[in-house]
Amino acid sequence: MRTVLVLGGGYGGLALIQELLDNHLPHDVEIVLIDRMPYQGIKTEYYALAAGTVTDYHLRIQFPVHPRLTVRYGEVGSIDLGSRVVFLKTGEPLSYDILAIALGCTDNYHHIPGAEQHTCSIQSFSGTRETYRRLNDVKPYGTVNIVGGGLSGVEIAAELRESRPDLNIAILDRGERVLSSFPAKLSQYVEEWFSEHHVETLGQISVSHVEKDAIFNGTQAIPGDVTVWTAGIQPVQVVQELELPKDRGGRIVVGQYYNVADYPEVYVIGDCASLPFAPSAQAAGAQGEQVAQIIQALWRDETPKLHKIKLKGTLGSLGKNAGFGLMGRRSVIGRVPRLLKSGVLWMSKRHFG
Repeated sequence: MRTVLVLGGGYGGLALIQELLDNHLPHDVEIVLIDRMPYQGIKTEYYALAAGTVTDYHLRIQFPVHPRLTVRYGEVGSIDLGSRVVFLKTGEPLSYDILAIALGCTDNYHHIPGAEQHTCSIQSFSGTRETYRRLNDVKPYGTVNIVGGGLSGVEIAAELRESRPDLNIAILDRGERVLSSFPAKLSQYVEEWFSEHHVETLGQISVSHVEKDAIFNGTQAIPGDVTVWTAGIQPVQVVQELELPKDRGGRIVVGQYYNVADYPEVYVIGDCASLPFAPSAQAAGAQGEQVAQIIQALWRDETPKLHKIKLKGTLGSLGKNAGFGLMGRRSVIGRVPRLLKSGVLWMSKRHFG
């Protein structure tokens, strides 16, 4: 048997597996998926779990069941590309013929002292559960500071405002405005929503270090009961340790077929790969499908034909009744993007679940 070993059952890994299973898997091929969890977590909604507005159970998608798919639960410890072996943290070796690295990302603390020790995360399911516990244990009139005014920071601030009207909530960002990568008009709408809902937005904050009950902007202390970190991501530790060419963000440089130059049997999907667009669930899913098509073409001894990945845009929510989005170059604000986001979530649950 030939083994396709897939590391990570997130958007990219699952899209790859689903596409392979749906299209006549050769009789001598088996797929092995390794994941820490017995289900996929819907990562785009972790902000709502952290704020306490949805339950853990609602954000689970069961892995597919198929006679030629084996799911192994465990954490990847290291990858030996030369020997084609992946070692789990327990030391157990798993060999492969084709490897897909789809392990996603973790927080980037930018070497800021105290950031990792004294802040909460929404990058993993278990980390988000812990964040939920800490946020919901804050006493009334307590203060929550969110570092990073990108999509995750904005969504968690808005959701927490709906969940806990009693808290003081602030977003701290190094830029002049929240959502600095979006058009100014869209940012302004979000800033106005925050101002109406008494969420403070502080720009030009350069975090120098973090302590248990304060963030420091140089020598200025900004006190808070809990700090949530949404100020950047990087590939997971296992990928950081691989000695392969990487871009400035630490993502692995891949060829036109998303594989590694010196190890053509190794494909990199999603947040671990250096791609021409920002990391997102949508990009990882689209790329996972294409990697499956590439592998299938090679099994048939054909040259893979790829179409350019077209992303459908970005949607963000401001609580349960308002939202914002970017569809191509068009900004959309208000209730419609929020409804669209709920629809996309429902579709993805049906597609995978």
